[in-house]
Amino acid sequence: MKIRLILHGKAARDPRVREAVGAVRADGHVVEVRVTWEVGDATRFARDSVAEAHRGAVDCIVAGGGDGTVNEVFAAALAAGPPDSCSFGILPLGTANDFAHSTGIPVDDLTAALRLVVEAPASPIDVGSLNGRVFVNLVSGGFGSRVTVETDPELKRRLGGLAYVVTGVTRFRELSASQGRFRAESLEWQGSFLALAIGNGRQAGGGIVLCPGARIDDGLLDLTILPDLVGDARLDAFTQILRQGAAAVESLQVKTRSSWIEFDSQEELHINLDGEPVRTRHFRVECRPSALRVHLGPTPLNGTA
Repeated sequence: MKIRLILHGKAARDPRVREAVGAVRADGHVVEVRVTWEVGDATRFARDSVAEAHRGAVDCIVAGGGDGTVNEVFAAALAAGPPDSCSFGILPLGTANDFAHSTGIPVDDLTAALRLVVEAPASPIDVGSLNGRVFVNLVSGGFGSRVTVETDPELKRRLGGLAYVVTGVTRFRELSASQGRFRAESLEWQGSFLALAIGNGRQAGGGIVLCPGARIDDGLLDLTILPDLVGDARLDAFTQILRQGAAAVESLQVKTRSSWIEFDSQEELHINLDGEPVRTRHFRVECRPSALRVHLGPTPLNGTA
């Protein structure tokens, strides 16, 4: 197999990456590495790799980095129109690695993760798009997305997902509900809410499960809304979500599945799109079924766990 690894520059000197690449090469496969240096490199490398895939020079494009790198590489490749023969893989090198975790990719063994590309068959997965911007995993909005963006990277490195709990609780006095109207195939809801999640995948923020029933191969996106709460119930619900996921407050939620979701508001909403902060008053999210073929481990996201 001819593999093109698009590697985040921060990971270029990681000895585990060299070991993984060396092991797969020793197995008889071609692994070419492109290392990002500045903003836009991953996008450019992905487009170039798709062009080479059309010429038969690349069989699989692997995103080496965190969730943001995975999203950038996959989105750029999808926009470039990869041939049916081209598959995709993930070498998890981020702090959270939420999508890799939830799709059964061994995040603690980079050699095993890279070998998945040559040993596991590629599975077709859905992707989402928000106002035309592709996301592979999950969109979150409201106070929780602000916490995700504003949590100190060093705190995340030391505490993992607990860092979001610490940041959220310490900034609880800033907690304010958002206002908006949601429309989907079988839902119309309007009101005040503390948080929302739209999932192709299930988790974000270092392992916080926000859309526990989501699947990446059903042609649908899962919407979870946490309506506004009064008094101490706000802090209690928010802390439970950060610690245990959305299932901990299931009785309080508004939920649906749909191939499209629309949102409108008179005020800006903080959105986190696979690690990228966005502010918007209006969005339309759509699911693109079976958009990419990706090498995954056993995962409940496609019913193989």
